[in-house]
Amino acid sequence: MIKSLGIAATLMLCIFAIYPIESVLKFAFLQDDGQWGGGNFVYYTSYPGFLDALKHTLSLATWATLITVLLAYGYCFALHQACLPWRNFWRGIILLPLIVPSLMQALGVQFILGRNGLINQWFGTDLDVYGFWGILISNVVYALPHAFLVLQVALAASSAQQYEAAQLLGANQRRMFFSITLPQSRYGILSAMFLVFAINISEFGNPMVIGGDYNVLATEIYNQVVGQSNLNLGAVIGVFLLAPVVVTVLLEQYLAKRQAMIANANQVVYVPKPNLWRDRFFLLYVAMIAAVIASIIVVVMVSSISKLWPYDLTPTLSHYTSGAFGGFDALKNSVEMSLLAALLGGIMVTLLAWAANTLPSTSAKIIQTLAIIPATIPGMILGFGYTLSFASSEYFPSSMFAVIFLMSICTVYHYHAQAFAMLTNRLKQIDKSLEQASTMLGASTWRTFRLVTLPLIWPAVVTVMVFYFIQGMVTLSALIFLVTPTTLLAAVSVLTLNDTGQLAQAAALSTSIMLMVLCSWLIYQAMMKIHQRRGIT
Repeated sequence: MIKSLGIAATLMLCIFAIYPIESVLKFAFLQDDGQWGGGNFVYYTSYPGFLDALKHTLSLATWATLITVLLAYGYCFALHQACLPWRNFWRGIILLPLIVPSLMQALGVQFILGRNGLINQWFGTDLDVYGFWGILISNVVYALPHAFLVLQVALAASSAQQYEAAQLLGANQRRMFFSITLPQSRYGILSAMFLVFAINISEFGNPMVIGGDYNVLATEIYNQVVGQSNLNLGAVIGVFLLAPVVVTVLLEQYLAKRQAMIANANQVVYVPKPNLWRDRFFLLYVAMIAAVIASIIVVVMVSSISKLWPYDLTPTLSHYTSGAFGGFDALKNSVEMSLLAALLGGIMVTLLAWAANTLPSTSAKIIQTLAIIPATIPGMILGFGYTLSFASSEYFPSSMFAVIFLMSICTVYHYHAQAFAMLTNRLKQIDKSLEQASTMLGASTWRTFRLVTLPLIWPAVVTVMVFYFIQGMVTLSALIFLVTPTTLLAAVSVLTLNDTGQLAQAAALSTSIMLMVLCSWLIYQAMMKIHQRRGIT
């Protein structure tokens, strides 16, 4: 039974995560004359637009990575090495970009620093944020929570014994930072840098909203495929985008494991002692970063209920009910697709993780290797591969449900590696003797899973389903090639509204997505608290 489930789940993984990339590679090397070769690469690399897009992409990704990791490291250091009030509040603020569409940051930057933004209107300046600087600011805000989550693990690995020994030997704060904190978090810093670089090099939403004429590889793919219907050249750009992301993600995975080894070796958590000037400095630092993040999101919310931003701030809900908003059809489609992704993802990832945890080591290693492959594939390339492999196939139905089903499957495998890691980590924490006792009493493997394993891991399964729902609501790049006029999603509609100059309606839809995601997260937290109380009693 378990072997069959493992084979089925692995086969699904190969079909929906690996086969689409094979289709992209096929189109990249298939020339106009029907022959295989590198003609497409030779042609496009000699095209000036490609060289500009490649240079812009690498420049943006490099600067955004350095700034993001530096800011996130200081933020994590403040929460772990200083005595700050309201720690949970500061953590919550920096994680806010995770629950909003990726292009909401660009909208907020546009409302503040754009031609008709607050700064220009209030101070009579003539700032032009469209292009490099607008994308840079938006990408840094978007990537900050991702870097924070990685660095938080690195900073939490600091050993209390080492700090106590250093203090006894008379070391000051600066000496302890360079001798203990920085060396112990080196793998976390490198891991965060590779992760943020991969995020920035494949980011699509922010450059589309605020990039102007500053093309990057992600927008160039969209222009070639949607604007010019040139699938071959779009696939060529996809290969150029795929290669560095694969390398950086694999390096990030390796470094994350090394950092985890350091964290496991140091079980005693360091608790800093109060220091007036240090604590005041880091409180100001954290507050400034939190204020930037919050202001970008709040300004979008305020503009969505303003009559004419920024000239007339009279409160109104007309932007939520206007025809341009789409009558909530796009939001409804997103909710349906995200719920389906949560259901399918919860089932498929649970079965695959269970198979990997139960099958012999050789089979388990094969499954685990295949399961992390989607982490190396940019969402835009995966979605493009789905278009080439399934959406344009004569065998795939074109009904509304079929398209939503395909988008939900794409969402499942786009975030498959993270969900798989959540469940495998939880399964490893279960005492093997419980399952062995059930088997010795005559229960089948499937019965043991239903009556013993599943009740122990269901909170993790629910976490994975909520994770999939949130990602389905906010994701854009993986689904931009799959939407149709009848299955338009909310995140894609935000992009469409922005392109047509309906910024207030775009802000209203972005706010609606954020509130929907926030509600789902609060419901999830309430469920977990109820579960914990029942477990205690």
